[in-house]
Amino acid sequence: MTLIGLIGDVHAAPEPVAEALELFAGMGVKRVLCTGDIAGYMDQLEQTVALLENSACITVVGNHDLSYLEKTRKEPDNHVINYLKNLPVSYETEIEGKSLYMVHAQPPDECHGGIKLLNKEGVVLEERVEYWSQELSAFQHDVLVVGHTHQVFAEYMGDTLVVNPGSSVFNNCCAVLRLPEMTVEMFPLSNNSIQRTWNWGEHVIYSKKN
Repeated sequence: MTLIGLIGDVHAAPEPVAEALELFAGMGVKRVLCTGDIAGYMDQLEQTVALLENSACITVVGNHDLSYLEKTRKEPDNHVINYLKNLPVSYETEIEGKSLYMVHAQPPDECHGGIKLLNKEGVVLEERVEYWSQELSAFQHDVLVVGHTHQVFAEYMGDTLVVNPGSSVFNNCCAVLRLPEMTVEMFPLSNNSIQRTWNWGEHVIYSKKN
């Protein structure tokens, strides 16, 4: 059995990341994946990047990371900028005979849109599961790891287990994926309960590209 630590949408807040990494280490996690959005909202980007690098966390680029690079495109390159520039759009691997694909919002390479399954109370909407099961009907991986929507879930859509660990800072959550068992356990962070949906605001869950 291999344990995979999952974090996402860390948004330049290092404390929840450090807490998640400590939890993962205590559990014997062998690999840590991050769904992107390292930048945005909070203001400790350099410290957050250092944590991810020091833990050898595998990370994909998010929309806030791209926005940060656009905002700083006229500035001289520094370590953080170079780190974000080198993040891939997607990541795929095989672990314990299971194929895994990670992207920030939705496959194959979207940083916007995202897979929204929950209502504002954090309840899974079956019609959304059905919709995304159809959208992913040609997807050829056992596990899909996504972020972006600040929703926490692990749901089968067809033959694919789709996991969103939520935002470490806003959903107060990280996750551990066990392979080949294909099970997911969510863990609260920052002495708070897990917020299954955060920043509902103006989200329109029925719009694929919202």
